[in-house]
Amino acid sequence: MRGFLFFVFCLIIAGFWLVWRFNQEHAYQQMLERLQAESRVAQVLVTAVNYDEATGRNMTTIKFVEEDSTGHDMPPQYFTFSGNLIQFQSLVVRFEDKFVAAGDRFKGRSVYLFWKVFMLDGDKTQEFPITQVDEIPGGYKIPGKASGFENRFWKDFWRFAFDEDMARNAGVKSVQIEAPGVIFIPGYLYTIHIEHDGGLRIDAKPVEPIFRGEKILN
Repeated sequence: MRGFLFFVFCLIIAGFWLVWRFNQEHAYQQMLERLQAESRVAQVLVTAVNYDEATGRNMTTIKFVEEDSTGHDMPPQYFTFSGNLIQFQSLVVRFEDKFVAAGDRFKGRSVYLFWKVFMLDGDKTQEFPITQVDEIPGGYKIPGKASGFENRFWKDFWRFAFDEDMARNAGVKSVQIEAPGVIFIPGYLYTIHIEHDGGLRIDAKPVEPIFRGEKILN
C-alpha cells in the first residue's frame, strides 16, 4: 500500500512539474515573439492648442499612440505641454555579438522601448513617463497576469540598463538613449520610428484634408 501511495505521490509531483514547465515554455515563447520586433512605431497628433492667460503661453495637447510588438495599437496617451517643441526619449539595450551570433533566446536581439516624453524649459521643464522604470513595457507585456518569470526578466532588464557592472556581467554591449524632438503643430501626423541601429526618427506629413478640423468618433 505504501508503495502504491508513493507511486501516486510521484505521479502528482511529476504532473505539477510538467504543468509548470509547459507554462514557463509558453511564457518563453510569448516573450520571444515580443522581443523579436526590431523597431517600435508610434504616431502623434496635436489635438488641442489653448492659450493660457496665467502664463501667456499656448498649451499644446498631443495624442500619442504606440504600436505593440505585434503591430497593434496600444491605448492612446495624452500629454499637455506649455509649448510645442517636444522630445521623445527611447531606451535601446544591445547584447554582446556572441549572443546574437549564437541566436540566444533572450539576448539574441536588442530591446527597444519608448521611455519618456518631455519639453525642456529650464526650471519649468515638463516630463511625462511613457514606460515606468521597473515595470513591464506595455508593448512587450504578455496579455493577462504577468508570470513570475516575466516579472523577473524585466526587473533584471531595468537593473542592468542602469548598472554598468551588472550590464557587463549580463552580456550587455551598450545602453543607448535617444531623444530627438520637433515642433508639433496642428494639421500634421507625426510618426516615430526606433530604427535597428537605435536611432530615433520622427517623420511628419500633412493630415489628409478631409480629416482637418473634424472630430473622429470611434
